[in-house]
Amino acid sequence: MKAFLGALCACLLIATAHAATDVAGVKFDDRSRLGEHALVLNGAGVRTKFFFKVYAMALYLPATARDTAAVLAMPGARRIDIVTLRELTAAQLAEALADGLRKNLDATALTAMQPRIDRFTATMLTLGEAKEGTRIGIDFVPDRGTAVRVNGAPLGEAIEGRDFSDALLKVWLGEAPAQADLKQSLLGGTAP
Repeated sequence: MKAFLGALCACLLIATAHAATDVAGVKFDDRSRLGEHALVLNGAGVRTKFFFKVYAMALYLPATARDTAAVLAMPGARRIDIVTLRELTAAQLAEALADGLRKNLDATALTAMQPRIDRFTATMLTLGEAKEGTRIGIDFVPDRGTAVRVNGAPLGEAIEGRDFSDALLKVWLGEAPAQADLKQSLLGGTAP
């Protein structure tokens, strides 16, 4: 009996170690690592535009948080994981991010951050295009800044400052999010 219970526990541990959340056919692991930082899936959802699915997205944090203020106040690393659900150009991605920043930052913050926004935009534009299924990671590590990965490979240089990472998160979690139900999903809720 003890052997059976031990085997059952081992099977359950293996199953939960590989647990994943499915969003529009994209699997997001329930846990992620960013260097030495352990992260948990806070929420995941789909960005749509004109009834078309554009990308699936997940937010990873050191611990779960259910509102924007708690996410922004949480110390440590964080990861945004985006998987395109249709072909997009780098210009479309960069413009959508720039538009989200404009909608969620006041004029003073936007002006102060503009040189870093320009560097981030230039990095995104080097992508050229994102075919369907492209995985884009936007990772923040406190002592390194915000870095972009495409299909696991680094793209460009890291952008310094926690305030820059916070500004990017506001594109999806701010007062004027890219999509209200996506914001709710990223904060661990269920989209309507």
